[in-house]
Amino acid sequence: MLGTTNPHMKIVRQLLFVVVGMFCFGFILVPLYDVFCDITGLNGKTRDDAAVYQQIEVDETRWVTVQFVARTHQQMPWLFAPESRSVKVRPGALTVVNFNAQNQSGKHMVGQAVPSVTPGTAAVYLNKTDCFCFNQQPLSAGESLLMPMQFYVDPQLPKHISHFTVQYTLYDITDQSQQVAVSSLNTSDVWRP
Repeated sequence: MLGTTNPHMKIVRQLLFVVVGMFCFGFILVPLYDVFCDITGLNGKTRDDAAVYQQIEVDETRWVTVQFVARTHQQMPWLFAPESRSVKVRPGALTVVNFNAQNQSGKHMVGQAVPSVTPGTAAVYLNKTDCFCFNQQPLSAGESLLMPMQFYVDPQLPKHISHFTVQYTLYDITDQSQQVAVSSLNTSDVWRP
């Protein structure tokens, strides 16, 4: 009896191995999905940094319509809208579109815009050389701000895509930016006698 193993223990070990494997898979799934979307442009994710514009040949034979949608996340008390709902651009031409933001709350707030592109395959071909979405946007109570987005559409955009939509969602990150400011004050070099 001492030399034999309990058949139930083997099943318990296998089930435990499956549970641990499922947990590990679930834990790494989000970072893997983010990397996959960054590489392929799926899910409309755009670059988080500025593209460098070099003189490229503008495709004079084609127009692409770029639509803009601006919204605020949940109960954020800001007005946020593009000056133009859509623009027609030639692939390769540098274009500027302005967005307006106004803090309608009675307190200082910090906003951060997050872009997405529909259809998602067009995201790879949208190159932002300057964008308000790269930085946090602090606004005092009642203050307004004109926020530019400078971009070009890569001439390699597939011919079947003649229009796409760029949506910005503005999030309230006031608490997070204050926490970062406080933690940087705590870790900064302070002269001590």
